[in-house]
Amino acid sequence: MTEPASDQVTAATPVPRRHRVVIIGSGFGGLFAAQQLEKADVDVTLIAKTGHHLFQPLLYQVATGILSVGEIAPPTRLILRDQKNATVVLGDVNKIDVAGKRVHATAGHIAFDLEYDSLVVAAGANQSYFGNDHFERWAPGMKTVDDALELRSRILGCFEQAEVIDDEDERRRLLTFIIVGAGPTGVEMAGQVAELAQHTLKDSFRRIDPASARVILLDAAPAVLPPFGNNLGNAARARLEQMGVEIQLNAMVTDVDYNGIEVKDPDGSVRRIDASCKIWSAGVKASPLGRMLADQTDAEIDRAGRVLVRKDLSLPGHPEIFVVGDMMSLDNLPGVAQVAIQGGKYAAKQIINEVEKGKTPADRPPFKYFDKGSMATVSRYSAVVKMGKIEISGFIAWVMWLIVHLAYLIGFKNRITTMFSWGMHMGGDHRSQLTSTKQWVYARQAIERVAADEAAALRTAEQARRDSAATDSNADRAGQDAESVH
Repeated sequence: MTEPASDQVTAATPVPRRHRVVIIGSGFGGLFAAQQLEKADVDVTLIAKTGHHLFQPLLYQVATGILSVGEIAPPTRLILRDQKNATVVLGDVNKIDVAGKRVHATAGHIAFDLEYDSLVVAAGANQSYFGNDHFERWAPGMKTVDDALELRSRILGCFEQAEVIDDEDERRRLLTFIIVGAGPTGVEMAGQVAELAQHTLKDSFRRIDPASARVILLDAAPAVLPPFGNNLGNAARARLEQMGVEIQLNAMVTDVDYNGIEVKDPDGSVRRIDASCKIWSAGVKASPLGRMLADQTDAEIDRAGRVLVRKDLSLPGHPEIFVVGDMMSLDNLPGVAQVAIQGGKYAAKQIINEVEKGKTPADRPPFKYFDKGSMATVSRYSAVVKMGKIEISGFIAWVMWLIVHLAYLIGFKNRITTMFSWGMHMGGDHRSQLTSTKQWVYARQAIERVAADEAAALRTAEQARRDSAATDSNADRAGQDAESVH
């Protein structure tokens, strides 16, 4: 399960041992922290619940058939295989023992512990439904490979079902796609669904016109791409509307079900939009590990579950624990890849300074984020870029978006194959990754049912054990009472 670098799981700890660094999460923060420690005199153990490093900014292109999973999610183990002081462990962290400096995790039915001297928590964030978690069943988010594959199959499945249905009302429902959340992910997803319907699938059906599909982007906020400002937000909105996307702002989703959604407008009126495919990109919440850390320390968490860290990204009273990326809250920094990358590198550098140069936590400089700008693609040949006071939209912004995203992809082969896939898409809107299966659509719900059944079985077994123990105890007491009578 792990590589031979420094196997905490199966091997005895050597004496004297090296400084042990445990990193939770294989996203941008975790991976870049591990790589920064490559030449350090430490043993690194990176544990994550998935075996890949996900380039999340391009996940929507997997969902819409442009890129394959492998191009944006290479195996973490292969990325770090030449880093001899690094061990990769696949496991789900379920407890952090701050006092004991120990991480408890499971891999399937196997439980194990990892001891640490320094801990970097970079477990990322999940989709937030703002207290309405039941929405997820009908409106999946866009945070994992599983999410992207499920959405791809849902999107394509709607066109397939519309081809064979005779009921016009049901056909309209099947050809209505709703994207909730007008941030970068929502904008990118809306643009790609529109392009898929209007160009890629053109002339591929006989009974329906895919271009007649209705694509709706809605948000409770009053603007598209609020972090980018009015100019770029309006530019993105104009391009989407030119593509036929309906923009509905100041529209709060109040309910989601199989048939569609309910929306509350500013005047208080509630209306319904029937749609088969709903996609949620409206908010995020930090990993529950943040609350777990806060409960054991003097740290606090914000409404999104992010940990309020000190200026050196550590927890109050625990300089050995760093929290980076989407899990941390500091100076209103955005939840973007660059914050995670720079935070992971910073934490690793502080560990190196203290292990190899004899420095103390008091010597740490405050973390300073260098803002390299924000960007979002709207469609082929159109994107928006914001770098400080510089704002760019259209084709030039799109070229900048391509270059930056290629640069941050992991692996030369992935860059080459991604360039080829993008070339096919640009040249004729060809998408080579439009495979979909029924299993991808229903796997999440099936897993939830299996998990519920397993939990119920465990509860039944535990109750049976308790009943058996109580029966045995009663029998023993009865035997003792009988002996006392005799």
